[in-house]
Amino acid sequence: MIEWLHPSLVFFAAALALPLCPPVVRRVVLPATPLLAFALLWSLSPQASLPYQLFGFELNLLRADGLSRAFGVVFTLNALAAFLFALTRGSLGQHCAALVYIGASLGAVLAADLISLYLFWEVMAVASTFIILARRTPQSFAAGLRYILVHLFGGLCLLAGMLLHLAQGGGVEFALLAHGGAAAWLILLGFLVNVAAFPLSAWLSDAYPQATATGAVFLTAYTTKTAVYALVRGFAGWEVLIAVGAVMALFGVIYALLENEMRRMLAFALISQNGIMVAGVGVGSALALNGAVAYAMVCILYMGLLWMSAGAVEEQTGRSRLSELGGLRQGMPWTFAFALVGALTIASVPGLGGFVSKPMILKGAAYGGYYWGWLALELAAAGVVLHAALRYPLEVFFGPPPTKPAADPPPSMLAAMGLLAAACLGLGLFPQALYALLPYEADFVPYKFEQVLNQLQLLAGAALVYLLARPWLRPAAGLSLDTDWFYRRGGQAFYRLAEGLFNNLNAWGERYFLRRLPEQLTRFFSLPGVHLQRLVWLPLLQMRGKTGAALEQEAEFLVRRSRHGSYPVGGGVLLSVLFIALMSFLFFFF
Repeated sequence: MIEWLHPSLVFFAAALALPLCPPVVRRVVLPATPLLAFALLWSLSPQASLPYQLFGFELNLLRADGLSRAFGVVFTLNALAAFLFALTRGSLGQHCAALVYIGASLGAVLAADLISLYLFWEVMAVASTFIILARRTPQSFAAGLRYILVHLFGGLCLLAGMLLHLAQGGGVEFALLAHGGAAAWLILLGFLVNVAAFPLSAWLSDAYPQATATGAVFLTAYTTKTAVYALVRGFAGWEVLIAVGAVMALFGVIYALLENEMRRMLAFALISQNGIMVAGVGVGSALALNGAVAYAMVCILYMGLLWMSAGAVEEQTGRSRLSELGGLRQGMPWTFAFALVGALTIASVPGLGGFVSKPMILKGAAYGGYYWGWLALELAAAGVVLHAALRYPLEVFFGPPPTKPAADPPPSMLAAMGLLAAACLGLGLFPQALYALLPYEADFVPYKFEQVLNQLQLLAGAALVYLLARPWLRPAAGLSLDTDWFYRRGGQAFYRLAEGLFNNLNAWGERYFLRRLPEQLTRFFSLPGVHLQRLVWLPLLQMRGKTGAALEQEAEFLVRRSRHGSYPVGGGVLLSVLFIALMSFLFFFF
């Protein structure tokens, strides 16, 4: 293959060509694009590079080492499944935005320098916003606006940190950043926004469910996982990330259990799973980093599968709240089977991809002595069984049959779900295929008796808790607000403050400058001589002791004299002298 042809260019070219193609050709171009990109990526040698110059820096668009290749492989394979799922449903605009979005994500994980990373990073933010807007509802427009504002903030943090890093003499190459320093912390903040770290996570649960059933499948795979890649590349071993990841994992589990809307529940589950990866990055050992990469790859697969099944249910039934669903197992047997595979994979059931990847992070935390982090991640792992492996399939697919029957989605959607389900099962049964893509040297044998037994005990314990607590875990008809409560309240307070301040200021300006001031100027210039003399002469007369009728008589005399155009010669001379003095002062001193 041609090593100078960047794999992301395939997606950008397809986005430009797609509007010119007839609908039949589009159905070929969409799945063919990720296959071609995968072939280009797979053919790249570790020494491949694509240097260029920008802003006086020597930059490199292409770095195909083990870390970049691992994320690139799963990005392209997931794109194939996502385009199969959206083949008959997505609009042309959504497809073009998705192509640009995936191309930018692929470009970000292959970029070898900070500037190239930032450029792709911002393209990702804009393209993903158009995917949210593609639903064309008031809710999606509002969510898209909030989404882009948050990501512009994250991008500005990344840009500020990058510029400060370069100003301090740091290299432009994107590599492990030194601990401490404002530049590194700003860059870290930019990455944490995209990974949906608490308390900056509300954008994910707010925006992703507002996309179309097909568009949300693209969103779940790329933004947060590109951020996981960036954390592995730049912040491995930063212990603060263990705490950040632990809070994310527990926060996501709690809110997933409280949530009634199906796709919002999966959004909180995504935050929780991202937290486990972030904690693995913070541990920083080869085993934990391999676990973070492996689990990110598997998470893309099972999350895509779960969101596909949820999207299929919403499209076929027109409902998305768990309290309004149930009994779909008979009418949608294939969707149920694929959803069950995704649910069991996220729960790390032995034989599936989650079991051969997530324990690497937990073992890494335990071996590194971070027992508090290990405990938090174990609790989160048990919690995900409650909401994703049990609550989701039971509430949606079991129970009495619905009054309005539903059927499985079209074959292309089922084929996409089948592809991801096969990948989850294949990686679980043949984990060496996954481990061969990992970037670091670390031995891990998943199918040890002790490890299998521990996982089965965790699953059984979580299932028992669910059975006992199910009356309290039933979905309530409502919407759970998380940290966006502060944004909403803060936004309302800011709006009221701005309204009170600026509207009152505007009213005062209108009242004075548009009404009073023109009236006063008109009155003044109707008899300017009178007013000037009154302004200067009457105060002098008052100082000389004139008051009452005498002062009024003098004022009337000034009015009559001004109307006839007669002014005292001394007054004009005085004004002339004062004017010349003022101009001389300005000339000599300024």
